[in-house]
Formats: sequence, C-alpha cells, structure tokens
Amino acid sequence: MRFTTTTDKGPKRPSGPAHEGAGPLRRHARRHPGRRLPHGRRLLHGRRLLHGRQLLRGLLSVGADTDAVVAAAPPLSVREVFRRFWPYTRGRRGRLLPLALFSVLGPLVDGGELWLFKVVVDEVLVPRDLSPFLWIAPAYLGLIVVSGILGFADDVLSAYVSESFLLDLRSDVFRHVQGLSLGFFERRRLGDLLSRVTGDVDAVETFLLSGVADVLYYVIQLGVFLGLLFYLSWDLTLLALVIVPLFWGAARHFSRLVKEASRERRRRSGSLTAVAEESLGNVALVQAYNRQAWEGHRFERENLGKFHAAMASARIRAVYRPLVELIEVCGALAVIGLGTWKLAQGQLTLGGLLVFLALISKLYGPVRDLSRLGTTFYSASASAERIAELLDQRPQVTQAPDARRIRRARGEIEFDAVSFRYPGTTRPALSDVSFHVSPGETLALVGASGAGKSTVAKLQLRFYDPDLGAVRLDGTDLRRLDLTDVRESVAVVLQETLVLHGTVRENIAYGRPDATEAEIVAAARAADADGFVRLLPDGYDTVVGQRGRTLSGGQRQRLAIARAMIRDAPVLLLDEPTTGLDAQSGHRIMDPLRRLMAGRTTVVISHNLLTVRDATRVVVLDHGRVVESGTHDELFLRDGAYARLHRLHATTGPAGTTTGPAGTTTGPAGTTTGPAGTAAGPAGTAAGPEGNGPGRVRP
Repeated sequence: MRFTTTTDKGPKRPSGPAHEGAGPLRRHARRHPGRRLPHGRRLLHGRRLLHGRQLLRGLLSVGADTDAVVAAAPPLSVREVFRRFWPYTRGRRGRLLPLALFSVLGPLVDGGELWLFKVVVDEVLVPRDLSPFLWIAPAYLGLIVVSGILGFADDVLSAYVSESFLLDLRSDVFRHVQGLSLGFFERRRLGDLLSRVTGDVDAVETFLLSGVADVLYYVIQLGVFLGLLFYLSWDLTLLALVIVPLFWGAARHFSRLVKEASRERRRRSGSLTAVAEESLGNVALVQAYNRQAWEGHRFERENLGKFHAAMASARIRAVYRPLVELIEVCGALAVIGLGTWKLAQGQLTLGGLLVFLALISKLYGPVRDLSRLGTTFYSASASAERIAELLDQRPQVTQAPDARRIRRARGEIEFDAVSFRYPGTTRPALSDVSFHVSPGETLALVGASGAGKSTVAKLQLRFYDPDLGAVRLDGTDLRRLDLTDVRESVAVVLQETLVLHGTVRENIAYGRPDATEAEIVAAARAADADGFVRLLPDGYDTVVGQRGRTLSGGQRQRLAIARAMIRDAPVLLLDEPTTGLDAQSGHRIMDPLRRLMAGRTTVVISHNLLTVRDATRVVVLDHGRVVESGTHDELFLRDGAYARLHRLHATTGPAGTTTGPAGTTTGPAGTTTGPAGTAAGPAGTAAGPEGNGPGRVRP
C-alpha cells in the first residue's frame, strides 16, 4: 500500500509498501518505550489501524442497494414495536400466568437435580457410603418425572399461545390489506405483500411472546442459580459475576449490526418473492419473448442480494459466538482457580466445587442466552417494522361515519364536473367530466387508449374518490353512501377476465355466495355457458385452474357474464368485454351481454362498435375530457371525433363489416344495406366520402 503525506510545502514523494516500515517501527518501540514515534511512522501506524477497522467494518456490514425492488421499511425502536403489537396479546395474557409458573418451577427442579448431585458426591462417593443413595435415587427420578411433566405442559401451552397469536395477527393483517384501496395495490409488489403476510408475521410472535417468555425464564433461572451459588460460596459467586458486564457489552455492540443485517434479509426476501411471483405469473409472456435468461438474471440478482445479506448476518454471528464463549471460559477458569485453592484450604467440599462449576455453566447459559436474545429481538424487529409499515397504510377511500344505507338502488348514475388525478402523477386522468344515465339506459364510453374510460369505472365502483366534482348514485354522492352498498349495487365484467382457481360453480357463485344450484345453472344458461360447462370432465365441479387457464378466452368471459348475472345488480359496468376475443367469440357473447344489460343501467367501455351502437347515449373522451356526446346516429352524422374513431376501428372479419348508423353486418356471400350506409362482406366494397375503396363506410 502506498500513501502520500502533505506538508505546508506541498505533497511528499510516495513511500514504499507499508510492510517495509513495520520492522523499524517495532525496533523503535522496543528501544525507546517512552519516546513517541516519529510523525511519519505514527501516521503509518494510524493508517494501518484505520485500514484494519475499515476491513472489519466491511466484513460485518451489509452493502447498500441502489436499485432496490422493494424499499426498506422505516425503522422502529424496540419500545415502539412493543407498543404497536402488545395489544394483540389481549385475551391470552391470562395464559401467560401458568407459563410464568412453569418458568419458576423449571429452574427450581434443575437446581434440585444439581443439589442431589452434590449430595451424591459428598455423602456417597467421598465417604464410600451407599446408604444415602437409597433415597437419593428415587428423589432424582421423581425430579426427572416432574421436569418432564412441566416441560410437556410448558411446550403445549406455549405453542397454543404462540399459534393463536399468529392466527389472529395474520388474519388481522390480511383483513387490513384487503381493506386498502386499489391504488395501494397498483403501487406495490404483490410478492412483497405475500412475504410480509406470511414470513414477517411469524417473526413478530418471536419478538413479542416467545422472546418475552424466554426473558422471564432466563431471569428466573438466574435468580435460582445465583441463590444456590451464593449459598455455596459468596466470594466465588462474585468472581463469576465479574464477567457479566462483558456479556452485555458484546451483545449491545453486535445487536445493531444484527438488526441491520436482518432488516436487509427481510427486504431481500420480499424482493425475491416479488420477482418470482411477477415472472411466474407471466410465464407465457416470458417464454413467448424468450426472456427466460433476463428473468433468471433478475431473480439471480435478488437471490444474490439475499445471499450477501445472509452471509453478513452469518459473519456477525460467527464473530459474536466465539467472543461470548471466550468471555465465558475466562470466567470459568477464574472460578476453577479460586475454587481449587478453597478446596485445598478445606473451605469447600469436592461436591460443592463440582456443583458450583455445574451451576456456573447453568448461570452463564441464561446470561449468554439473554445477551443473545437481544440480537434475536433486533433481528425480529426488522420483520416487525415491515408489518408495522403495512398496518400504517390507510385506505384512500373511507366511509363517512354517517353514511346512508340503501336497499336496492334504482340505477341512476351522474358524473357532475368530475376531475381526478391518480396519486403520484401530474397529468389529470379526468377533467370536468359530466354525464347522466337514467335507470335502464345504456351509456357507451369511447375514446383512444388513455382517454380516461377505465378511470370512470374505478370512480363508479369508488375505488377512488374524485378530486373535484361528485359521482352520484340515485342523486346521492357516493361518499355519503355506505361503501358496501355502493359496490353491491354494481356488477362488473372487466377487461381482464378474472377467474379464480376453483370450480366452475364457485366462480359463478362468487357474484352471490348464497346462490342456489338452480340459480347458478340459470345464470350459466343466460350467459351461454351451460353448454360448454356440461362438456367439461366434471361439469360444474370442474376445477378451472389458476386464472382459468384451462378455459378459452371466450369461455372465461362467459363465466364472468354468468357471475355478473347471478349478482343481479341494478348497475352494470362492462369494461372492454370483448377485448382479446376473436371475431367469432366476440359475436357469440353479444347475445349473453344483451340479456345481461336488459333492464339494467349499463356503462359500456368498448372499442367494439357492435356493443357501442346499442347504447342509448355515447360519450367520447379525449385526454380525460368529454369532447362529444349524443346517440350513435347523431355522432356518426356529425363527422367528428366519434366518426373518426368509428372509421379507425371498423373491422372486417368472417361475419362481415360494421356499417353506418343503421347498418348491419353481412355474411361472407352477401351485402346488407342500412338506411344511411352500406357495408359489404369480405369481397364487397363500400363507398365512403373520399370515393370507392375497400373498407370505406359512408353515412
């Protein structure tokens, strides 16, 4: 290692390697023990010490992640963690009393066993008298039996208290997460949430119950063993206690390092689960684009990060354990030396010395465990921080204390000058949007991608609240209605067809869990799903797989329509119901959709003109604003934004091509003319405003 020193005159020339000066430094120190080292050598010596400290610090530190998949949770003190989670022990604190009793009786039994060993040595082995052994042996066996019974009762009761605590805490955390607004899930990694709800919750129990019980047990052990030690020899006991502050000092120093490493391990676990869930959940996309190597690299990166965090934790513990053992051995050697001298002086019996040494090992055990428990607390508090951060999240959408209940809505929908911007964004998703839908009417929302159509559906379901204006149901602002009633009034068929891993029956009944078998079958028939369902291996009891991957897109969509039908809500939201379906499947679900829409207030978000043209009214959105509003015929004849979208999205498929305001579709061999426009099949030609050509539509 080369270094440069500076003076007032400027930098000096670099010196040679550091080891070249080591010999002269040592010789100078031996020859002149009271003399200070020269400035250059002192500097070299100081730099070596600094380098050694930096090396040790680097060995025990956890590297920072500049591109984290999951951010670290805000740190909490141990006191704050107890304050946050101790209320969860309510209802179980009465069972902590028997555990405390077991903690008292256990060390007493251990002390009795050791004392019997002293009696064996002093009254049986040394005098070579077997007669006391006749009562010592049954007494020792009795203590063993009592110890086993206490151990059984303690293990069973401890497991019950711990597992019931975990049962309630994990359920509460899950319910809390389920109650958070949709915006929370749109910003968070699902894998990290799963890691917190499953793995991190367990560590909270270790911190709060198991750890506290262990502290109580170790403290009582210390009290019992210290009492016996002072009874045997007070001066040896004081000598043994001299090293106790060293235990606590080591634990205090290493606990901070352990907490830092544990916090990084838990964060990396969340990142690893998030990457795995995201990659495996989109495995079709990954394989289609041959991105297996890239996803493997992402997973390997987080896996390597967890490996480094685990190794840092292992290095910290590997340094801590031998240090504690060294302190313990030093104390034991000091006690052995003084105890041997007292034995030689006749101040202590052989049995007393042997039992004293056994008690010392028993004493150092809880002292060592208490100091190690501090590192365990800090390790578990890293998980508690992640759970606390989750519990600190509050829904963006909350229910007013005086929210009004509604039995069954009429289905009148009104957006009154609604403006909305998603959290964390600068561009408004909706700006001054207003429209009204009377009960039983159908409103079609059209526009380019990103125009704000799906945002309207989210506001209607009250996944978000508008920043300005109001969304009303039957003339009442949604914020003044009971949130459960608002969503009970709406049935949805989303752009992403959501099918659960379960049977066909369970997926249909998800819209109304108390539905009868007859109602489930009727909903399936109305959705044109009963035919294909009965052809499945187990009919309505067929498991459709995760996200319904054993079904086609059209079959999944018909199940979603059946689910909406059985809900029988007065308001229906259709968000791109034919997206991802081929022309034949799209045409096939139109009749079920019309049956579903009949008699319901319907908001249709769609690019498919087959669904849009049936609407009572069409609203055109562009960059979050209403640019046109009217009926299909009115907007088509106006030749504005809607007409441009109509021409852009008009499709020609196996069943023909869409037409003007009153036109219809044709089959492969014919041409059908409506009052205002003409459309032809695959071989036909339609005249448009700019002349004749394929695919042109003229109103």
